Amino acid sequence: MEKVYVIDGVEVGCDEAGRGCLAGPVVAGAVILPKDCSLELDDSKKLSEKKRMLLRPMIEKEAIAFGIGLVSPDEIDKINILNASFLAMHRALDKINVSFDRILVDGNRFNPYKSVPHHCMIKGDGRFMSIAAASILAKTFRDELMEKLHEEHPCYDWKKNKGYPTKFHRQAIEEYGITDIHRKTFKGAKQLKLFI
Repeated sequence: MEKVYVIDGVEVGCDEAGRGCLAGPVVAGAVILPKDCSLELDDSKKLSEKKRMLLRPMIEKEAIAFGIGLVSPDEIDKINILNASFLAMHRALDKINVSFDRILVDGNRFNPYKSVPHHCMIKGDGRFMSIAAASILAKTFRDELMEKLHEEHPCYDWKKNKGYPTKFHRQAIEEYGITDIHRKTFKGAKQLKLFI
């Protein structure tokens, strides 16, 4: 994990969670960390749920600034998941209340944000502290949201699968149809064409 900035100036890290889900929003985090950040971070996918939840308040406390952005299932269906991921990151960046000089984005593509230079970093959530922090915030925020949505639609077991296309989730769609929380253009929901 690289703890130093690539170049001088204030950098904000961005990452998203929930791109491959059949249900729920896509959520993005944006984080500016101090250069002397002492946290031990990594890609959120490599951390246990317990570890992510422990790190979340620590990141929020140590960050110079952070923001969360989300794009709803309806919006995803209208603009596709790739554009929705970029939009979620833009919305997270909109909530950063300090100026920054450049954006570090996990992945290999990004839509420019205003006139701020950006750098796409493949596997950036395992290489750069600010992206790892954004990854953890996005993942924990989304998981928490899906657990709340589970209470409204318990038959899909979102408390466990968080909207991802598990065997149980697919079987539940076949049995009960889809909800307004499902992404209707996604394979698995679109193929069944079951609306409730």
